[in-house]
Amino acid sequence: MNALLDELTWRGFVAESTDVDALAAHLDSGPVTSYVGFDPTAASLHIGHLMQLLVARRFQEAGHRPILLVGGATGLIGDPKMTGERVMNETDVVHEWAERLRAQVSRFVSFEGSNAAIVENNYSWTSQMSALDFLREVGKHFSVNRMLARDVVARRLTDGISYTEFSYVLLQSLDYRELYRRHGATLQTGAQDQWGNITAGIDYIRRTEGATVHGLVTPLLTKADGTKFGKTESGAVWIDPELTSPFAFHQFWLNAEDAKVIDYLKIFSWRSRDEIEELALETAQAPHKRAAQRALADDITDLVHGRPEREAAELAGRALFGRGDLAELPDSTLTAVMSEVQAAEIAPIDGQLPLVADVLAASGVVSSKSAARRAIAEGGAYLNNQKVTDVEARLTNDDLLAGRWVLLRRGKRTVGSVKLVG
Repeated sequence: MNALLDELTWRGFVAESTDVDALAAHLDSGPVTSYVGFDPTAASLHIGHLMQLLVARRFQEAGHRPILLVGGATGLIGDPKMTGERVMNETDVVHEWAERLRAQVSRFVSFEGSNAAIVENNYSWTSQMSALDFLREVGKHFSVNRMLARDVVARRLTDGISYTEFSYVLLQSLDYRELYRRHGATLQTGAQDQWGNITAGIDYIRRTEGATVHGLVTPLLTKADGTKFGKTESGAVWIDPELTSPFAFHQFWLNAEDAKVIDYLKIFSWRSRDEIEELALETAQAPHKRAAQRALADDITDLVHGRPEREAAELAGRALFGRGDLAELPDSTLTAVMSEVQAAEIAPIDGQLPLVADVLAASGVVSSKSAARRAIAEGGAYLNNQKVTDVEARLTNDDLLAGRWVLLRRGKRTVGSVKLVG
């Protein structure tokens, strides 16, 4: 097997591909131009997309040329989901999101050298086609019978699927042919749920160009219980630091399950096989040390946000649990920490700041004001990581971090926060 395919397979990037021997020979024959697409269905990519960006990066590091396609056109339509019709966003919103995604994807590849990356937007060619041209040049080559047999379409037929989403496969197939014509793209990569779209594009190029091109898809990442990877109770974990702070991003990976952390390391880290196998052994023998989780969180946060942000996130994590000085945190990091522990809002009463017992209760680290007083009396209550000993203690202005925040803790691990308003 081709060395790159062998590495990608070991790391868990390969779920399915066109003829593997033909693909290996194609990669061995010289630099290949591959592409992967991202539809702007939100203002940012999330970590579910990150795997695809890293496939493109690994292909480039192996000497091949990556094309990152932003779906300014396909994002207006929406790839069919198993669960029902997508909400169609306004055109100007999709265009704005497409530009944001263009900037995001550009950070993960190089635009220098003989295999410099290319970023394209499919709106540039799709918007130039009339409906008649589209039906004649694209629609004529697709069998409705085969389109109806696609898994996602078949599942949607009972409740209904719009002609718009039904036709999405034609748009993606057009993209592949356009990139083949413009840049010589002969490989499309994507997530496993794109396999039907990719093979349709391969067949379209064969019919219209008489050429053989290839496809490769990655598995859909899941947690140990089989649920979709990359989701939390509050939603997606975004690449944009304004939507998911570097602190929250780092914490997410620190909490990776033992059963899956090595799988994630293989995908999201550039550590060698020997390093990862050593971490796997350490995790099996001493899971409480969470060595693999720390390596994963550090590596992927460095990749997405940079080392300075990762170091600030580590400092914040230590401060959150009493191993650092909260006052030393930058305001932006402090705000991220307080948001992560879901700060409650509380206002002064008659111009007086509240009792510490009151804010302990408001923060949720204890169940009531009486429980707060007991925690203080027993020596288990902390205000900004300082033990509180007086049950009648009242907040002072000096206690307010950045003029508005207070961190509360009961014992070692139960943490909450309060934001002073008004």
